[in-house]
Amino acid sequence: MALFLGLTALEGQSPANYVWIYFAKVAIVVAALIWAKPTWRDIKFDAKQIPLAVIIGLVLFAVWVGIENIAYPHLGQRTAYNPFEKIPDAGLRTAFIAVRLFGLALLVPFMEELFWRSFGLRYASQSNFKDLAIGTFTMTGAAICCAVFAFAHPEWIPGLIFAASMTALLWKTKSVFACFVAHAVTNLALGIYVITQHAWNLW
Repeated sequence: MALFLGLTALEGQSPANYVWIYFAKVAIVVAALIWAKPTWRDIKFDAKQIPLAVIIGLVLFAVWVGIENIAYPHLGQRTAYNPFEKIPDAGLRTAFIAVRLFGLALLVPFMEELFWRSFGLRYASQSNFKDLAIGTFTMTGAAICCAVFAFAHPEWIPGLIFAASMTALLWKTKSVFACFVAHAVTNLALGIYVITQHAWNLW
């Protein structure tokens, strides 16, 4: 998570090199996740969680886009990189869009659900977090984790709603996998929306 946030900040400082910094970010974060592979045990495949997770993911996509159509103060702004304007080479542009969607729809949900819902919720509830089962947390821990998640996003209002919904889904299912699927569906739908509607401010 630290690598991801640091490299994301670097993207905004060097827009001319955005494509290459993003490629490097994905490669570095994937390598870090592979190095931390023992933590993957908290994302256990469970097919019966998929239908509910998909529905929640689509609902949260609609909520996110709906709120973004209402004027409210944001916490900064995203790079809003438009590959159709910035990348003249069709091959490089296609590669960038593919990697960008991979990062948005798979890498970020996998990384963030491990960090926020597996680790963050439990650690905010008690320091010896491994003594708490997945999906077990205090209200204080949930409030802290949701607030930090929200304020880590420019779109803090939909971010807060998203974090609260993921927390509720985890509480109900006791499954980080369910949260990962819901997060992936939301982000994939957002990615498709961004590209088809040219809503570049959302990525």
